[in-house]
Amino acid sequence: MRRIGIDVGGTNTDAVLIDGSRVIASLKTPTTEDVTSGVTRALKLLIERAGEAALATRIVIIGTTHFVNAVVERKRLRRVGVLRLCLPASASVAPFIDWPEDLRDIVKGSVHLLPGGYEIDGREIAPLDEQATREAAVRLRDAGLTDVAISCVFSPLISEQEQRAAQIVRSVMPEARITQSKDLGRIGLLERENVTILNASLGELARKTTQAFRSAIAASGLTAQLYLTQNDGTVMSAEIAEQFPVLCFGSGPTNSMRGAAFLSGLTDAAVVDVGGTTSDIGMLKNGFPREANTVVQVGGVRTLFRMPDVISVPLGGGTRVRTDPRQLGPDSLGFGLLEHGRVFGGSELCTTDIAVATGLIDLGDATLVRDIGRDTIDWTLNEARRRLEDGIDRIKTQAGDIPLIAVGGGSFLVPRQLQGISEIIFVPHHDVANAIGAAIAQISGEVDQIFRDMSRADAISSATELARIRAVQAGASPGSLEVVEMEEMPLSYMPGDCRRVRLRVAGDLA
Repeated sequence: MRRIGIDVGGTNTDAVLIDGSRVIASLKTPTTEDVTSGVTRALKLLIERAGEAALATRIVIIGTTHFVNAVVERKRLRRVGVLRLCLPASASVAPFIDWPEDLRDIVKGSVHLLPGGYEIDGREIAPLDEQATREAAVRLRDAGLTDVAISCVFSPLISEQEQRAAQIVRSVMPEARITQSKDLGRIGLLERENVTILNASLGELARKTTQAFRSAIAASGLTAQLYLTQNDGTVMSAEIAEQFPVLCFGSGPTNSMRGAAFLSGLTDAAVVDVGGTTSDIGMLKNGFPREANTVVQVGGVRTLFRMPDVISVPLGGGTRVRTDPRQLGPDSLGFGLLEHGRVFGGSELCTTDIAVATGLIDLGDATLVRDIGRDTIDWTLNEARRRLEDGIDRIKTQAGDIPLIAVGGGSFLVPRQLQGISEIIFVPHHDVANAIGAAIAQISGEVDQIFRDMSRADAISSATELARIRAVQAGASPGSLEVVEMEEMPLSYMPGDCRRVRLRVAGDLA
């Protein structure tokens, strides 16, 4: 099946056309400030390069940092009304309490703590007060809020109260965009509530972004269905992405890691993706990015949901190099590299200039960097090596050396030998591995819940079936689904035979 994969990075927008396992055409074009016009240009150039082979494509898969950048940059966010079902418990720590002040001032709308929630063993803390919930919804409506986040204590285990609260809010505010925490986070209330609020704040941006992507596809002459890549290395339809834009937060590094696995044939290895601004280092497990099991901060907000376990190192092809005093980054020329880099006639010294000066890459005009001193070159390359080795050491969870796959347009900065690495693999099409990762992405379904009064085998079987149902509902082909990750933990502090099962299946698009 022919697919087009596009990955929008901070410096470049990459695009590929693949047919099965064969790369038909690929390209890189500078990312534009509005992002969308860069996607339109990438599609236009790809079609020109591939010809009629591209016009027959029926699937376009895009990975974008648009949504996470909005949180980091504090731009294009909506004010959110928050309902937490928790009283008389969980009232001492209010929503937004651990948010950075500047972000809280932008996003925080009206907050209401209401009776409800569950104990860990499934008992109600208190019944849902439907009248109080309706009154709170009226206050949200009167405050002019249209984006609502609903959280409930232990709703990933039992979701009835959260669902009923959403029905009540919708009856009062028919046009409201409502995010329920049960659909996103894990057991911990604050982290789950935080990601629910972030998701609600991005609702309007998600709608406009997917509409812009659809317009770009239509303008290119394609009649293709749009999918977006998500944090676990799989895809979701544009309609689901509009509902859950936070699931795209980590799609950049996960695309690169999936592309690295595809191009190298390895399923278990470390991956470094050297872009224009940062180097993202992660681990492949069964061909998919290893998932983070700890708190992940997004724009200074603590979250705990489906995110890749990735370390970002301030090192990329556009990283600025200062000589007096010596300093490498952390800032980058970004998409201004082709305008401001010295090998392109600019005045700013960056790592690409260093690489050209030392012969690591043939790019631009090498005569423009002949004056760079050997001591500056050696110091820069040694500092780059030190940062990569430190990042690899932090991401490893096992003793001994492991293989490393180097991808990304800035992978020329990766030395041929690194401590802790048995082999460094440079793959073909490494500079567009992220777009290839998007193009080959599969669809997944995930379950993370507690199963009570059933054996281990029955709990795993039930979790597998639930995950398969969710994957098929998202658009997966039932016959292609396989379990790609599973964790099972007996809960000895609960009565009966109880265990928590987190399981994920993945398969091809139907």
